[in-house]
Amino acid sequence: MPAIESKLNPQHADFQRDAEHLLEQLNAVRALETALITSAEAKREKYAQRGMLLPRERLALLLDSGSPFIEVSSLAGYKMYDDKDGSGAGGGCIGGVGFIHGVACMVRVDNYAVKGGTISPVGMEKALRMQQIAMENKLPFVTLAQSGGANLLYANEIFAPGGRGFANQARMSAQGIPQITVVHGSATAGGAYQPGLSDYVVLIKQQATMYLAGPPLLKAATGEIANDEDLGGTDVHANLTGTGEYLAENDAQGIAYAREIISHLNWPKCAQLEASQEPLYNTEDMLGVIPANTKTPFDAREIIARLTDASEFLEFKAQFDQQTLCGHGRIYGQPIGIIANNGPITAQGANKAAQFIQLCEQSRTPLLFLHNTTGFMVGTLAEQSGIIKHGSKMIQAVANATVPKLSIVIGGSYGAGNYAMCGRGFDPRFIFAWPNSRTSVMGGAQAGKVLRIVTEAKLGSAADPDMLNKLETDTAAFVDQASTALACSARMWDDGIIDPRDTRHILGLLLNICNTADNHHPNNNKFGVARF
Repeated sequence: MPAIESKLNPQHADFQRDAEHLLEQLNAVRALETALITSAEAKREKYAQRGMLLPRERLALLLDSGSPFIEVSSLAGYKMYDDKDGSGAGGGCIGGVGFIHGVACMVRVDNYAVKGGTISPVGMEKALRMQQIAMENKLPFVTLAQSGGANLLYANEIFAPGGRGFANQARMSAQGIPQITVVHGSATAGGAYQPGLSDYVVLIKQQATMYLAGPPLLKAATGEIANDEDLGGTDVHANLTGTGEYLAENDAQGIAYAREIISHLNWPKCAQLEASQEPLYNTEDMLGVIPANTKTPFDAREIIARLTDASEFLEFKAQFDQQTLCGHGRIYGQPIGIIANNGPITAQGANKAAQFIQLCEQSRTPLLFLHNTTGFMVGTLAEQSGIIKHGSKMIQAVANATVPKLSIVIGGSYGAGNYAMCGRGFDPRFIFAWPNSRTSVMGGAQAGKVLRIVTEAKLGSAADPDMLNKLETDTAAFVDQASTALACSARMWDDGIIDPRDTRHILGLLLNICNTADNHHPNNNKFGVARF
């Protein structure tokens, strides 16, 4: 297979300037994530006195030592709803794919040390997304539960759609996907059904309580006075109701039970990444590939050359349209079909991509989409070339392909180009973004000009030039601010912002996870496992 010959010079001043710019963007994201960890760490002594481990300590005990953890949506909900300082980012939990006894699992750890782990509407979306990932990739789901429950300020937004989380739990059990919950603290009302709908429940003595109505609500509703332990303490659920299968002395033992349960599930372990030929070019160079000026074009082959084994890329129809790249490569020995952008998607490019997607479907080859497009080509020539018809073919191919689809937003992802490149709405198995990326219906400058033209046409000679100028600049600023990687990740338009230098390794892990899932067929039944 031919190797890509890089034309970049990492020693050039422009390259180093671009690398520094991208590193600054990455560091800004990582600083926000670190602030969340620091906020929880400040409460260590408070919880240690209660015999409780901090959420990330629990996570570390749960996962295999030294194994990777692919965190999802770490900044979901950042500065949304009542999160004025960014401390509510993450949606009340730490979530992601981790490895337990070599088995890839979806893991949720309620982040009770930050705002009590209360769940905002975006936190609910994150929970549903984690369930979707687990179902699509046949991942056992482990929850370390201790949450303040739904943020009551937004209960009217959470209640109805939140029911989907319970429906998903029931369906996962029926699909044969195991769910293990360790109850570390209070599980009240809907929070009690989460462990109740799990297949295995571990209770922590003198910490866990589960009931549909706590003492205050019970007194208000019926007049009955009862304490936590009588209503739903560990003695009740271990000895009387049978809701808990295992009773642990403390956090560490409860997590050990969860690990032991996973080891007995007879679930396939995810293969280790195979030794393979590294790319010919240093993955550190990823930082300098993207120009600091977003209007400066770059060749997506430079990205591919730092992702694939031995930088090899068998380009498909290389002479037929230069703006949509398609071709075959391998990442850690695993075949992958790659679609990337070097500009707008033309009618020819859409045709080429649609055919390539169908060929990958035929050979059961996973697809990787590297987003950097302003969208579909527009203009008289484009319209007369049938861009609507041919663009629709590409969108149909992307939507209906059943092979695993992975998306990385490496630059801009605008308009219907986001759809054609398998954006969030097209349900890729995983979608991650680089810190420089932008996703929007169009660029800010274009949005400002469009609104100005429309307003000017409507008002005619009555239009005030100063008002039009302000309208244009304000619109451009608003759209630009809402399209940043951070703003999009906060809204769950991706599964998280990753370090560009980690892209190859993350893709290798994701391909392994997808391959393991597609070759595993759990025993399913109609109703799931019920508690008798």
